[in-house]
Amino acid sequence: MLSRWMSGSSRNLDREYNCTVRLLDDSEYTCTIQRDAKGQYLFDLLCHHLNLLEKDYFGIRFVDPDKQRHWLEFTKSVVKQMRGGWRRQTLPFGDCGIAVLAAAQPPFTMCFRVKFYPTDPAALKEEITRYLVFLQIKRDLYHGRLLCKTSDAALLAAYILQAEIGDYDPGKHPEGYSSKFQFFPKHSEKLERKIAEIHKSELSGQTPATSELNFLRKAQTLETYGVDPHPCKDVSGNAAFLAFTPFGFVVLQGNKRVHFIKWNEVTKMKFEGKTFYLYVSQKEEKKIVLTYFAPTPEACKHLWKCGIENQAFYKLEKSSQVRTVSSSNLFFKGSRFRYSGRVAKEVMESSAKIKREPPEIHRAGLVPSRSCPSITHGPRLSSVPRTRRRAVHISIMEGLESLRDSAHSTPVRSASHGDAFTAAGRSGRTESSERVAVIADENYSPADSVLPTPVAEHSLELMLLSRQANGAPCSIEEEKESEAGTPAAAEAEELGSELRALCPGAGGLGAAQAEQVNKFVLSVLRLLLVTVGLLFVLLLLLIILTESDLDTAFFRDIRQTPEFEQFHYQYFCPLRRWFACKVRAVVSLLIDT
Repeated sequence: MLSRWMSGSSRNLDREYNCTVRLLDDSEYTCTIQRDAKGQYLFDLLCHHLNLLEKDYFGIRFVDPDKQRHWLEFTKSVVKQMRGGWRRQTLPFGDCGIAVLAAAQPPFTMCFRVKFYPTDPAALKEEITRYLVFLQIKRDLYHGRLLCKTSDAALLAAYILQAEIGDYDPGKHPEGYSSKFQFFPKHSEKLERKIAEIHKSELSGQTPATSELNFLRKAQTLETYGVDPHPCKDVSGNAAFLAFTPFGFVVLQGNKRVHFIKWNEVTKMKFEGKTFYLYVSQKEEKKIVLTYFAPTPEACKHLWKCGIENQAFYKLEKSSQVRTVSSSNLFFKGSRFRYSGRVAKEVMESSAKIKREPPEIHRAGLVPSRSCPSITHGPRLSSVPRTRRRAVHISIMEGLESLRDSAHSTPVRSASHGDAFTAAGRSGRTESSERVAVIADENYSPADSVLPTPVAEHSLELMLLSRQANGAPCSIEEEKESEAGTPAAAEAEELGSELRALCPGAGGLGAAQAEQVNKFVLSVLRLLLVTVGLLFVLLLLLIILTESDLDTAFFRDIRQTPEFEQFHYQYFCPLRRWFACKVRAVVSLLIDT
């Protein structure tokens, strides 16, 4: 089987690969790419399919075998990024001491998402672009990434309702019709009544485009607009979420924003292992270094790259100002990264020059709520009555609890709201057979749970404890996204059994230890190489100073210093005579023989 697997891998080098991209409306786009196709090619195919011109705000995201999210880099091969260079996931088998580098297997599955949120989404040139951003923010609202008060939540949901089903019609919309739509992670009856009241009385006559535009204008005013949280810990060990917005860098703890730093105040970002550093220069020449710790080195590198890209996109005036950034102060160590797209100002200038007939937008019509992600082989949660929807949600959650890989997509509630939710669950509208608590309206926040960036398996225990404490549901769409990039467990087990048969009883370092040793050896070799190079340069400069006839002002000033004259006559000249004597002795010995 091992030989078949290796020969099959070599044959796959020249064949085509199927790629499936999940769009913002939960539909899928499938295409075929060559092995060496760049990310830009796939992205252009997708934008052509969507008839999208203002495409710089969007990107393609995927999950590697280690359950870490990545944005597809447009200058690199899609296949190499999805496979992770055959080094993303190491599968050790027993005591064999041999590890297999697993990679995502075709067909590859990715997601089309907003990567850079527009500073003013209502000012976008084309309606198709506004519609796609509307779908993204609606997903943020559903997954708990967009924090807002109850009154704002009701207004945003009413805009979605107006865009989805149009004006209120008593014949079509019976009492409690708003409960058939899932806008937020948690609902209350009072909130649903408020949504229906606004929809009936305040939004009548608005077209879907107008409702979506008003939705964007309201969402833009919220503090967490454009937030994609990365879970970290501060120097005190407190849990926090770091995020990048169109206006700057934010730090969230619980439901509160504890830090907001404008992009022009951020002077540098770097990372070392799991540690992320943010250098801030505020007014009165006050310099601050914020330090946070990511769950894994891969998560920290992803955080750093996202920060570099966001700062370049929102801060710079022209893309020609983009520079390659290193994660370390030493040029021979660390990662190097360069943002490859256009900046926000260039995108807006380009959008102003668009002159074409507005493309037709195919909305989903009367299907209840595109807010909730679809479920494979099952009904949409938002398209069934509330009681049945809860039962479906519970059955799905019971299945997800058994999946180890679900830790990366578990919403994490803040500790400050955990007790409030528990108390509300006791006093609120509950049904013991369904085991679903409804939070009280006065304690409600649609961002009571924040969807974190994926973490590696060794952080699973912490995430499971958080999930047990808050009882927040997993995102089905994010679960499917993570599973898309993972090799089949059966194939890995079959491969592992054959490797164990090949080397029974063999000992050796584990995969993680071997990787650390390799990194250490490579670091030492780089340091040694740089040291030898510096010594060679110094020797070359010394020879030029002592032996050449160059009489430039720079060399003349150095030669006239007392220190150089002492070095030249007391050390260099005797060393040169000794070396010349040895060379003559060796040459005469060779001639005599």
